[in-house]
Amino acid sequence: MNDRALVPSSNEQAIIDALGHRAKKASSVMAGASTAAKNKTLRMAAQLIQDQATALEKANALDLERAAVAGLEDAAIDRLRLSPSVIEGMCKGLEQVAALPDPVGSISDLSRQPSGIQVGRMRVPLGVIGIIYESRPNVTIDAAALCIKSGNATILRGGSEALHSNQALAACMRDALVDAGLPADAVQAIEQRDRALVGALIQSPQWVDVIVPRGGKSLVERISREAKVPTIKHLDGICHVFVDRDADLAMASRIADNAKTQRYSPCNTMETLLVDTPVAQAFLPVIAAIYRDKGVEMRVDDVVANILKTAGIPCLAASEEDWSTEYLAAIIAIKTVDGIDEAIQHIHRYGSKHTDAIVTAHHGRAMRFIREVDSASVMINASTRFADGFEFGLGAEIGISTDKLHARGPVGLEGLTSQKYVVFGQGEIRQS
Repeated sequence: MNDRALVPSSNEQAIIDALGHRAKKASSVMAGASTAAKNKTLRMAAQLIQDQATALEKANALDLERAAVAGLEDAAIDRLRLSPSVIEGMCKGLEQVAALPDPVGSISDLSRQPSGIQVGRMRVPLGVIGIIYESRPNVTIDAAALCIKSGNATILRGGSEALHSNQALAACMRDALVDAGLPADAVQAIEQRDRALVGALIQSPQWVDVIVPRGGKSLVERISREAKVPTIKHLDGICHVFVDRDADLAMASRIADNAKTQRYSPCNTMETLLVDTPVAQAFLPVIAAIYRDKGVEMRVDDVVANILKTAGIPCLAASEEDWSTEYLAAIIAIKTVDGIDEAIQHIHRYGSKHTDAIVTAHHGRAMRFIREVDSASVMINASTRFADGFEFGLGAEIGISTDKLHARGPVGLEGLTSQKYVVFGQGEIRQS
């Protein structure tokens, strides 16, 4: 995406104005929609996707053919593919979101004040959510489902490489909304490939309440920089595991292995392993042998290099840049630290406030770590790969947020709502 791609013309703004006007109108209806109607929409959408699987695969074939002609890599084409298992997964996801508790309208923290009034907070939808994403067409269903269940309207802008697939999936959601007596315009997918429409969307606070970018770092950086609408996002996933001097080293090996090698590309995969000096000699040859056998390249400090050289395990010298790199690949940075203070200092300097974990049997240091590490998810004796909406019991997520206002961590239904104060009275008037 070049620098000019997000600059909208009057034509692009007119398209967004039309979409936004319809979305605003639909969001008013969705805010008052019953849980039953929203759940009916989601279950009907699952049925429609199953019934129209053949048509969806034909739409997807157009995208796959165009991607092949454009020379996309095999991995990118695979992400585009609506295979039977992907379609089945979308249907299951819709059923799962339908089964989740509805956050909208719930009242919390209700308390009676000396004046006699009762004050509480009610959870309410955000309004219109613009979602900008790349590649995977199943995001169309995931995002629309969460927005519907949380009482929002959404404007979806998927990657141009998945245009036909996204439009076909959005049509299923729109038909399901109508069948449930809700406005079809609660889900709208931008039909044009023009990238300038993204610029118009993110600069239209009159229509859009929140933007959620899901994609590569360059996309998220540009949207964060140019948006006039609040965003829910994260940039990097530079996640750490710190193996403390009081760690169970067998446990530490399992966690450090899983956190790095279970999958290389997710944002919650560990990129830097920090090892407390007193256990370095015992622990490093064990975990390094695991990484070596799995083909993971190790970039290490001098202390680690000397230990691994003695063990006959190859490694490379780490550069300063390695401590702040999100590899998303079979590469890991490994460093020794002198205690928890140095570990926390390293994470604060090089981390991305996404997810960090400590492995330790020492309760005091564990509690210090989760208090003082300033990340959206902080873990004790568990793999960073658990930083996920489904694993956290949210049912699903629209993304991960490392922001500190509103939503933080995996963003599920509650993250797509806000709160307002509500007051219950019986004729009380203020006296002073």
